[in-house]
Amino acid sequence: MDYVSGVDREQQVLFPEVLDEYVGEENQVRFIDAFVSQLDLEVLGFAHATAPVTGRPPYHPGDLLRLYIYGYLHKIRSSRKLERETHRNVELLWLLRKLQPDHKTIAEFRRTNPKALKRVCREFTVLCKRLDLFAGELIAIDGSKFRAVNSKARNYTRKDLRRLLKAIDRKIGRYLGELDTQDATEAAVASPSRPDLQQQIATLQERQAEYQGLLTDLDEADQEQVSLTDSDSRRMKSGPRTEVSYNVQTAVEAKHKLIVAHDVTNDGTDHHQLSPMVQAAQEVLQAETLTVVADRGYYNGSEIKACVDAGVTPLVPKAQTSGNRKRGLFTKDAFRYDRARDCYHCPAGATLTNRSAPGGRYHRYRTPACGGCALKAQCTRNKQGRCLERWEHEGVLDAMARGLARRPDTVRHRACLAEHPFGTMKRGMDQGYFLLRGLEKVKAEFSLTVLAYNLKRVTRIVGVPRLLAAVA
Repeated sequence: MDYVSGVDREQQVLFPEVLDEYVGEENQVRFIDAFVSQLDLEVLGFAHATAPVTGRPPYHPGDLLRLYIYGYLHKIRSSRKLERETHRNVELLWLLRKLQPDHKTIAEFRRTNPKALKRVCREFTVLCKRLDLFAGELIAIDGSKFRAVNSKARNYTRKDLRRLLKAIDRKIGRYLGELDTQDATEAAVASPSRPDLQQQIATLQERQAEYQGLLTDLDEADQEQVSLTDSDSRRMKSGPRTEVSYNVQTAVEAKHKLIVAHDVTNDGTDHHQLSPMVQAAQEVLQAETLTVVADRGYYNGSEIKACVDAGVTPLVPKAQTSGNRKRGLFTKDAFRYDRARDCYHCPAGATLTNRSAPGGRYHRYRTPACGGCALKAQCTRNKQGRCLERWEHEGVLDAMARGLARRPDTVRHRACLAEHPFGTMKRGMDQGYFLLRGLEKVKAEFSLTVLAYNLKRVTRIVGVPRLLAAVA
């Protein structure tokens, strides 16, 4: 039995094959082509959406947009790699009708259209809503760190700069001491030589001026760190390590794990991200009743109240930040609040009453019974007794805590919803780092990643024919 053999490379074809025959009817490139064709690129804000009257004709932005959507869908983000693919990839030959833009043109398109690219991602999300892929009942919000185009060696904090300046001062002082020693001994041969020492001192002084300038810039801008390659990126804690990164935010809808809203920030924590993400998700879903679940990093009273005021039910576990637990003392949870009487009941049975002036944002509760209490050693080390502080809107947090107790399964379900997309992006799509610099451009790049992620899932859920019918 012989092996399966291919076609002879020298064989001539009488009738050339049609390129369209190489692309199946359910190939994703057919939807990419149809989706971009029905977009109003001028309204979305793309440059050159209207052909210029004079000058060299540019590439149509729709063709470059098709190229980028295909690239992010298939883990090809580099402009040079995309250029190579336009010469050899049959699907791209079909999608771009054999157009072969150079890598500079490809890179410039992504750099100059950040806002328009974000709007394209929003258009696909709206299409998903038309296909009834969102239930509009539950969303999970989470954040993850994506590496920036900036090494840790090119990032400095105030502490780093002060440490480096002190080290330079010590080195300069040592070199100056060596010069003085050479002058005193009149040594004929010295190692290093006097010119070498003077050159090293000059180099250190230049570096000293650079670091001092960076420290002055931080003081003027009231910032804690500076990145020299990508000035918008920040050093952030990512698991056990620290990386110069951006903090990526997503809101994932529960029905099909599709991302309904996303954002990128250079804030290293999630403390102030809850209500902005909820508002963005609400604009897309237009749901009358919406529940949002997030992890402890989002626990912030003001953010939670903003969600409640917007008609959203937040479920965010409380962060355990009290130092009393480590000291073996009663935490605030051991005290029961009496809403009718506006007082707290302590574990010993005493009543802590409101001792604050009216009108303040925070109320303080005390009791004179602490002095002779048998449990004082387990409660406080303050000689004046235990004092509890209560936020004026803490009733909102109490109500959320009761909701969490009633729905523990929803909170456990959060990780399955919110962390799955990040794992897919970082591992399956190899897009856990950015190629562009600057916050606005990074936001546009992540929009392409979100679009590719959603398109992958939607294709599996409804199939290409139904997607084509939806944009026809």
